[in-house]
Amino acid sequence: MMSEGSIDQQAAKLLKRANEENDDSAEKVQTNKRVKTEEQRTDDERKYPKKKVVLLMAYSGKGYYGMQRNTGTTQFRTIEDDLVTALIKSGCIPEDHGDEMKKMSFQRCARTDKGVSAAGQVVSLKVRLIEDIIEKINKHLPPQIRVLGLKRVTQGFNSKNNCDARTYSYMLPTVAFSQKDYDTTNIAAFRLEPETLQQVNRLFTFYKGTHNFHNFTSQKAASDPSARRYITEMSCGEPFLCSNCEFAVITVRGQSFMLHQIRKMIGLVIAIVKGYAKEEVMERSWGQEKVDVPKAPGLGLVLERVHFDRYNKRFGGDGLHERLEWDREEEAIKAFKEAHIYPTIVETECQEGSMVSWMSTLPIHDFEGTAGETRDNKDLKQDNADDGNDSD
Repeated sequence: MMSEGSIDQQAAKLLKRANEENDDSAEKVQTNKRVKTEEQRTDDERKYPKKKVVLLMAYSGKGYYGMQRNTGTTQFRTIEDDLVTALIKSGCIPEDHGDEMKKMSFQRCARTDKGVSAAGQVVSLKVRLIEDIIEKINKHLPPQIRVLGLKRVTQGFNSKNNCDARTYSYMLPTVAFSQKDYDTTNIAAFRLEPETLQQVNRLFTFYKGTHNFHNFTSQKAASDPSARRYITEMSCGEPFLCSNCEFAVITVRGQSFMLHQIRKMIGLVIAIVKGYAKEEVMERSWGQEKVDVPKAPGLGLVLERVHFDRYNKRFGGDGLHERLEWDREEEAIKAFKEAHIYPTIVETECQEGSMVSWMSTLPIHDFEGTAGETRDNKDLKQDNADDGNDSD
């Protein structure tokens, strides 16, 4: 007869053996799944090899913390977060490329900051050229983000480095150009006089050419060569009515722009037109001393178009690659702006009054002062005043 102890030992051995067999079975299942996944991935890569392409994107930036993805954090949602998710779900890229974007050679042409929109953003990356690729990507994107075009490019193409110039627009209520004693409680009644529009455009012409824009960004020394930027165009168009308020659109084209540069360029001209600063401050702002330059709200800023003139000249006519121009997509671009970008700017401006609120901060700026500490303190106050409107 077996003792109680022997029976317990035998039962323990049997239980251990059963657990080991279960572990082995589970491991085999996991291994089989892994093998099937790898086989599926191999089949996909064989059927749809990865190719270097550019995607033409349009998006409304409201509710997003800019374009660029911050890998490892989900607290601040960006445009690229939603784009990468759509690329994975549509089968354009493997899932592991989402965490390491360098695996797909991803590069954006322009980094737009919090709240800033785009009608012609271009990103370069390697994707599987699946059938109906644009339709499948858009299926997994929210309505305020759209891929509007795709073109094959050379293997070494980089959308940021190959970009020759960028064109931005800035939509604002024309009351921004009213005199400083104007009653801003009745902005709907304001109409921009032709003489004032002429003054605005005359001031914008001063920006054309190459200047040292160290005062138009943050933490950039006057001696830093990267502060020198080349502006080719800048002007304000004719005013128009929208939701009973008068608006206008400023257009600026340059080789590249620093953080907040465009908003500060516009902010300084507004300060001069309103009578807070003298014209000579523009010339002084390009010198070695620090000048207090106000930063206009980010709401109306839109990346309109990016330009690849050198690439088009070299590869556009080689018979293998298309020119990076989007004439066929113009109607889709226009429709997206009218449906998602312009209404958001107008509605937000009318409801929240970001421009009028910002205008009330102009008196705190010292346009005659040159001390760095003074300028930094004013910037801090202004940053607090228009918090939530960060942009390029």
